[in-house]
Amino acid sequence: MRIMAWINKCIDYIWSLFLSGLLTILPILLTLAIFNVSFKLLKSWLEPIAQFCPAYLICIPHVEIFVAIVVIFLVGTIIKLFMLRSLVHTLEALVLKLPIIRTVYRGVQQLVKAFNPQDQIIFKQVVFLEFPREGVYSVGFLTSELPAELSPTNDAGFVSVFIPTTPMPTSGFFVIVPKEKTIITKLTHQEAIAMIISGGIIRPERFGSASEKPV
Repeated sequence: MRIMAWINKCIDYIWSLFLSGLLTILPILLTLAIFNVSFKLLKSWLEPIAQFCPAYLICIPHVEIFVAIVVIFLVGTIIKLFMLRSLVHTLEALVLKLPIIRTVYRGVQQLVKAFNPQDQIIFKQVVFLEFPREGVYSVGFLTSELPAELSPTNDAGFVSVFIPTTPMPTSGFFVIVPKEKTIITKLTHQEAIAMIISGGIIRPERFGSASEKPV
């Protein structure tokens, strides 16, 4: 009996060592895996750029990524220095006149603006909302207040809320609810997105964190 108890104690100790190592290494490995997948996906998107690069640049590893970064900075610099914002708006107006392309472009444009930390227009506030049923709360973004003509009833005070899904916040649910049904939070847009993507694992440090017991 003593031998069995000693063996069980050794197994428990070895298992605790394994778990300690696993829980220490796993976040690092997952982070590296996410960056690796994202990097390969980005390279596949930018691969056509390499075909237009001069021969002396092809030998540079991942040249398409560097070229894309340089082009982005150049475009931003030109727009800022030469005040070409009106030209960009003119080009956007032309794109928005194309029957099929305008629908896709407008949706992508609004989505990009919504997740822009400098843009506070699309997503006005982060709210809690009872969804998909009473007693269960979801994190949502209040997008606008509906006029009485668009409200489900003749009463005013309805708001539009976008509820992102985990782990892809670019998809979600659009709901119309009475404003009093929403609960305004102290979360910023970026903190809310981080919580949604991680499934609640990542929480803002400024609100404190639950104590963790050592393994």
